Amino acid sequence: MVGAPAAGDAVARARSLPNLAIGLHIVLVEGRPVLPPETIPNLVDGTGQFDRNMMRAGIRFFFDPRTRRQLAAEIRAQFAAFRATGLALDHVNTHKHMHIHPTVAALIVAIGREFGMRAMRLPLEASSTLRHAAAAEGARISRPLYTPWIMLLRRRLKRGGLALNDHLLGLAWSGAMTEARMLRLLASLPEGITELYCHPAVAQTPMLRLTMPDYRPAEELAALVSPAIRRLVLSEKLELVSYRDLTAAQA
Repeated sequence: MVGAPAAGDAVARARSLPNLAIGLHIVLVEGRPVLPPETIPNLVDGTGQFDRNMMRAGIRFFFDPRTRRQLAAEIRAQFAAFRATGLALDHVNTHKHMHIHPTVAALIVAIGREFGMRAMRLPLEASSTLRHAAAAEGARISRPLYTPWIMLLRRRLKRGGLALNDHLLGLAWSGAMTEARMLRLLASLPEGITELYCHPAVAQTPMLRLTMPDYRPAEELAALVSPAIRRLVLSEKLELVSYRDLTAAQA
């Protein structure tokens, strides 16, 4: 999130970890822009923040030409801000998965090419794996209603020659990818490339509690460094990769 308050600290940490694959997380809702708010009035509210109502924002993105021009400018500015960090661009995704929106997807694909974008996240949850894991909790999880938009995104990304994952896990249980859940999910992965999607943090800070009150970031961090998870990865012979590995393989 190049426009977020801790972006500078995140970049400094990333530079000290050259093997860490860093992506651009484009923010177009629920956050602050990179451009001065007065230059993109159709994207922000009176406080200079992006609209928190995703439906309302999406309607404007689709129907209003002026909003689309401002949207393109902000997307370009976020790509430029990432380039200015000097970090290699591993992949791109968006806050709240707004790149499912066809207007946003088209702009990111077009603008991203100018900045060397070669990979993008497909937020398509591995439904059979998720259903199997949820059944252990006595829960039932169905595919989201916006699945057709995800399939449209997949076609767009493939036409654009971009590398992408086949599946994703962590969306239905966003903020609650505990060790027990992760163990069940990893034990029955589908064939192909699956992105594990988490929000780890060392603590639930006041800001995180305000924006993500039901998330359990410390538990997610514990799961990611769990010896039990590591043993399962090794026993199942799962290969850990980044998007740059996918782009290299594609090339």
